[in-house]
Amino acid sequence: MTVDDHPFTAEQKEYLQGFFAAAACRPFVGHFANGRITSDPASGLPNEAGEAVFGTPVEDLCEQELWKHEQNGLDIWDTLVAHAEANRLPDKKNTFLFRFHGLFYVGPAQESFMLRLRTPGGELTSAQMRGLAEIAKDWGGGYAHVTTRANIQIREIQPKNIIDVLTKLQQLGLTSRGSGVDNLRNITCSATAGIDPAELIDTRPMAKALHYYILNNRDLYGLPRKFNIAFEGGGSIATAAETNDIGFVAVKVGEGKSVEPGIYFRLQLAGITGHQQFAIDTGHVIRPADSVAVAAAIVRVFNEHGDRTNRRKARLKYLIDRWGTEKFMDEVGKKLAFPLQKLPLADCETGHPPIPHGHLGVYRQKQPQKNYIGVAMPVGAMTVRQMRRLADLAENYGSGSLRLTVWQNVILPDIPDAFVETVKRNLVRMGFHYEASSIAAGIVACTGNAGCKWASTATKAHGVELARYLEKKLRLDRPINIHLTGCPHSCAQHYIGDIGLLGAKVNDHGAQVEGYHVLLGGNCIGDQKLGREIFHGIPFSQIPGLLEGVLTTYLARRRPNETFSDFTARHSVKELQELFSA
Repeated sequence: MTVDDHPFTAEQKEYLQGFFAAAACRPFVGHFANGRITSDPASGLPNEAGEAVFGTPVEDLCEQELWKHEQNGLDIWDTLVAHAEANRLPDKKNTFLFRFHGLFYVGPAQESFMLRLRTPGGELTSAQMRGLAEIAKDWGGGYAHVTTRANIQIREIQPKNIIDVLTKLQQLGLTSRGSGVDNLRNITCSATAGIDPAELIDTRPMAKALHYYILNNRDLYGLPRKFNIAFEGGGSIATAAETNDIGFVAVKVGEGKSVEPGIYFRLQLAGITGHQQFAIDTGHVIRPADSVAVAAAIVRVFNEHGDRTNRRKARLKYLIDRWGTEKFMDEVGKKLAFPLQKLPLADCETGHPPIPHGHLGVYRQKQPQKNYIGVAMPVGAMTVRQMRRLADLAENYGSGSLRLTVWQNVILPDIPDAFVETVKRNLVRMGFHYEASSIAAGIVACTGNAGCKWASTATKAHGVELARYLEKKLRLDRPINIHLTGCPHSCAQHYIGDIGLLGAKVNDHGAQVEGYHVLLGGNCIGDQKLGREIFHGIPFSQIPGLLEGVLTTYLARRRPNETFSDFTARHSVKELQELFSA
């Protein structure tokens, strides 16, 4: 070889030979469990002599992990400022990193940002709700959505406004830090914690303590994938804890058991209904005072051992599938300064069975002469005007606080008996209502393709259209959930709805149109069931009529007091197809 027709010198040849020899011989050092050291790469051990992220060689990391390795997503404030000053949308890498600050560039669906908050336990003050209304009015699209993690999202924010938005959030005592991508999502708890007469424990202190622990520990950011945690207090409103990576579910333990009597959390792990799995009971009971420490230990074990090479296998479920629950919990125990305790489920007394659609309507609180009112807001949508009116109702007739639920609605607590009818009238006037048995009250929908590039269908618009159609055609005497999700990511958890609609592009007389696969019989309250697909690839134009037939048949043929989930469970898929196609 020559360069410019000049041969390499002997010195250059010697250097190049050494360089390529070193590149070909990658040093390997690994340790066996007994402490012995090997230099054999075929041992299957991680190479401790190479650059790695929790044992995964850098060269094996997936694209997103490489970005996190190059720069911590929390350390990009200057980049955010530069994009705001230039009114510039982010490239692929920064689109990912901006989500560490709760800013989601949602192009091409919308050439703008969506802001996702952290509202621990789903609690907001009336002042905070007004402040969020100001953000939506001044810098957003004039509306907001309640999410299935008891959270708020605001859309249509231009790049030039992102610093104003983040600064305003801090002034309100709120944050969006770590609300997206590979982080711990909003910590949820019972929506009526502290006011529910049936609850075993007020779960708000644990949810908020974990929230602040996360904010103050940088190593809990940049996990292999997203992570969900819920605290269930045993009250009247379900938190869907069974769908979370960690579910702390309150139980009561009486005298004569192997642990001291009192209130504990049963520990459930690896719920991920988008992958068709409810959380698994580990057999462990956790003292409420220990729950935040246990959660931190679990997250750190996942952080250190989760898959960083394959995004599809990077959730907690897949680590536990590889290891088994016993090995996983052994590793968790090594991080704790106190022993973990196990107790058979039969030795525990569970809380009050959740009330189906208990998040809607008027209910007595444990506080004398006080009530909470669950507000029905189809698909979780609120205009700026409605946000302000809700804040006014909370302040003028309640205690100035509002609760968000995982069912995409708001609860107004602490309403005195004398003001209940007044609040109900005001809710109807502002375009909401409070009746649990209405179709609109049971509609849950993800963002859809109006604001998400992954979605195949306009889920929120379709949900509103469905509600309007069905409410003209029939009247329910008990609640029915209809969950619309735009893609297999299942943000609206279609597997746990009475009726689950999974968006897809389908063929309609040779044309590709928006449609749905139809699942029936899902339930996460009490008797857990995953919905079964009954109809595949139905154009949305046919969905309203199809669901009218499904619900009409159920109302006509059900047994006394039979739920929709139980009705579908006693029929095979083929029988349901024939029944609803007749």
